Amino acid sequence: MNFCSQCGKPVVVAIPDGDNRSRHICPHCNTVHYQNPRMVVGCIPEYQGAILMCKRAIEPRYGYWTTPAGFLELDETLAEAAARETLEEAEATVELGQLITVVDVKQAGQVHIFFAASLPTAQYGAGAESLATRLFLPEEIPWEDIAFPSIRIALEHYLRCRKSGQWSLHLAAAPHLRLGSRDR
Repeated sequence: MNFCSQCGKPVVVAIPDGDNRSRHICPHCNTVHYQNPRMVVGCIPEYQGAILMCKRAIEPRYGYWTTPAGFLELDETLAEAAARETLEEAEATVELGQLITVVDVKQAGQVHIFFAASLPTAQYGAGAESLATRLFLPEEIPWEDIAFPSIRIALEHYLRCRKSGQWSLHLAAAPHLRLGSRDR
């Protein structure tokens, strides 16, 4: 950030009084510009034992598999965002279940939040951000081609809960993503 969004003057980086972190501060109007993590919200949609996944048509991680997820919008609940992203990316309407996984993705400045979900019918397709969509039985999931560590964490937890019948909220931190040869 170079300029204040309130008054347009140049900002400086300093620790505001009473704070413990460097922030962008406007010395002209004294506005402190906080930068906080963005929330990515999605779900793990299941239909008759198979998980609906999307092959990404956008960067980052073009061509890798993910579950439907995207950025939370203003004036939207977490549940509304998860349902919207599923409709946009997989052209599917879901019935959301419980919140199952929250993953801190510190290196990206994000928090990824996942719900369990069910597909009432096997109607789905590839939205604008997807090259393809497909239902995968657990043993068919393309683990080597999963787009992000948070997706792997959420899927693994979901499958453990489903197998045990004991549903719980899992909190995790994603390891740093190492880009594969397709990403260079």
